[in-house]
Amino acid sequence: MCQYKINKLLMLLCLIQYGTTMSRNDPLVETKVGLIRGLRASDGNYNMYMGIPYATVDEANPFGPSKPHPGFDDVFNAHDDTAVCPQVDEFTYEEVGNIDCLHLNVYVPDTAHSRNKLPVLVWIYGGGFGIGYSGRFLYGPRFLVKQDIILVTLNYRVGPYGFMCLDVPEVPGNQGLKDQQLALKWIKNNIEAFGGNPDQITLFGESAGAVSVDLQLMYTQEKLFHQVIMQSGVALAPWAVNNPSPSAALNLAEQLGFKTTDTREALSFLASVDTNSVIAAVKGGYGPCVENHFENVERFIHDFPVNIKTPNIGNLPTLLGANKDEGLANFIMQTAEQILNGPNVFFNFLNNNFNFNDEELNEFEQIVRNFYIGDEIRSIDVVDKLIEVHSDFMFIHPARRTLQKYLDNGVENIYYYLFTYDGGRNFLKDRLGITAPGTAHADDLGYLFDISYMDKNPAPEDQLVIDRFTTMWANFAKFGNPTPQTTELLPVLWPAVTKDEQYYLNIDADLTVGKRYFNSRVAFWDLFYELNEKALKEYAESSK
Repeated sequence: MCQYKINKLLMLLCLIQYGTTMSRNDPLVETKVGLIRGLRASDGNYNMYMGIPYATVDEANPFGPSKPHPGFDDVFNAHDDTAVCPQVDEFTYEEVGNIDCLHLNVYVPDTAHSRNKLPVLVWIYGGGFGIGYSGRFLYGPRFLVKQDIILVTLNYRVGPYGFMCLDVPEVPGNQGLKDQQLALKWIKNNIEAFGGNPDQITLFGESAGAVSVDLQLMYTQEKLFHQVIMQSGVALAPWAVNNPSPSAALNLAEQLGFKTTDTREALSFLASVDTNSVIAAVKGGYGPCVENHFENVERFIHDFPVNIKTPNIGNLPTLLGANKDEGLANFIMQTAEQILNGPNVFFNFLNNNFNFNDEELNEFEQIVRNFYIGDEIRSIDVVDKLIEVHSDFMFIHPARRTLQKYLDNGVENIYYYLFTYDGGRNFLKDRLGITAPGTAHADDLGYLFDISYMDKNPAPEDQLVIDRFTTMWANFAKFGNPTPQTTELLPVLWPAVTKDEQYYLNIDADLTVGKRYFNSRVAFWDLFYELNEKALKEYAESSK
């Protein structure tokens, strides 16, 4: 504690000597949780504060809710962004991580100071709630901090450690979402010390990260952020929220050789097993759930999003959209035989999400099939249409339903987009070696973030998309409007959606404004959902 007081005194002397409006060239800041020393970036005019712990996990109950980190008595050296929560690494396919992973990273341009508090962009990564981490390996800040905003990226628990939903109050569910909420509270309370504006925080994410953003918007009672960006994911997506799986701990323990019918016994056993072994034993996915009610336990998700007619959203500026070919990677890499004999996409989507009897299921499957491929069989010849139905059902139409829901609830500043650019930094295509044309799920990430293994000098056409993309996202963070005026870089105004005119921006090599993308496909699903709303499994579950 004595050393802490000495460091604090030195910091105050520096502030007196150089003035309180100095920029953050010295990467030492005094926060409400203690002194934090960062690093000077080598690729731009900004400082990096990495690996700051915002919460801790109970080793005796690593599957349960986390608690706020108590702070630092000594100077915390925020130099390491490599912490990863337990998961299978998507690049090496090896089990990695540990429960001491609830850290965040703050990237601060030199323009931030006490009299120029910058807007803040807070990133939540995707990964199907099973993988993901916030470090610079994938989410390098170089492109975004050039735009005079502060970027924060955060870790949250994934897989069984983040989303086990059980029938005991110790592990009620949605621990990963609650981790995010603790991080948001930390940011709200401490970002001013870094030169950030705590009243100008934009939460953004992609895929499961975008679903997380939507869930935070819908269910959080405190005002921890002020605007949202949702890229390729919303709470109404059919994969977003599920029922609890009360036997999950029992099944996982049995996979590891410990058979019991007592959930608490299973949890105690699993807490004693190293995280790599637990992750290796996982069968199936974990994700957000509607939590059971327990005495003195606050629920994060109390009902399915589809049943919340007046969500707790207020009139927050909202930006959302999708990529043109979200389902590309699901089909383009399959052989003709795999497409012919593989899962029936039409049947599975309907069967998994609607309570139809056999006759209804067969009838509706035929209607959906006829709409997309007519009388053709599933084959390599109709792969483009199979990509469309996957894209529409999982991403395009849920975004459209969300857009309408927010309009109906009085949100006025909604900006809608379609990302169609197919360039050298399309993340998923590059990751999987896909050469077919199109813009797959997660392909937009390479134009927001300086991904470590990609070329540090993007091709001119890719750099233009980077500059436009990051400028619009930063403008939204600053002004609640991605194109407050036309410029040489942004030659078109992106109009907000209204109830009468559903404008969108097509983000390609050129920027163009249109109305109602994929209108016939979206209208088909609009009618389908209108006719079958009460058959939705989420609706039926909440009506019990």
